[in-house]
Amino acid sequence: MENSKILSIEKIILPVAIVLFGVLLRLVPHPPNFAPIAAMALFGGAYISKRYALIVPLTALFLSDIVIGFHSTMPFVYISFILIGLVGLWLRKRRSLKWVLGATLFSSLLFFVITNFGVWTVGALYPLTLDGLIRCFYLALPFFRNTVVGDLIFVGLFFGSFELVLRLSQRFVYGRKNLYKNRR
Repeated sequence: MENSKILSIEKIILPVAIVLFGVLLRLVPHPPNFAPIAAMALFGGAYISKRYALIVPLTALFLSDIVIGFHSTMPFVYISFILIGLVGLWLRKRRSLKWVLGATLFSSLLFFVITNFGVWTVGALYPLTLDGLIRCFYLALPFFRNTVVGDLIFVGLFFGSFELVLRLSQRFVYGRKNLYKNRR
């Protein structure tokens, strides 16, 4: 029975709670692109059951977008989010500091490239020329800085808090089991 409690905490309750916390963080005022989007996708892929790994973060994104509002580059945001979730699935068996850090930076770059390409293609802000594309990416660099910093902070928060709670809950359950064993 106690193992099933750990499994439900590990596979369902805590990951979903962390993703919902990410939605709340996305809804409070924050600097542009300093949001938990990539962290939610990476975390979902790395920890949530494969069946729900992409669905839960995408649903969270959609629910927060209902409040925030939709715009013409949303397909690019969702595509980047799905790809980052796939990076999280890849990360599932490589959850060391080095791989999580690398996946976070790669995800930030992926989001930057895909969404700014979307801004260039669907918006009227830049001419549809190579010069317009370069200008779009150049002017987006301050947003990229916010993306990287936010992703590093939120990934650290999500992955770190999950691992901490998981280790504490396992220590509590298994420690108590060993305590009962020693009493007999």
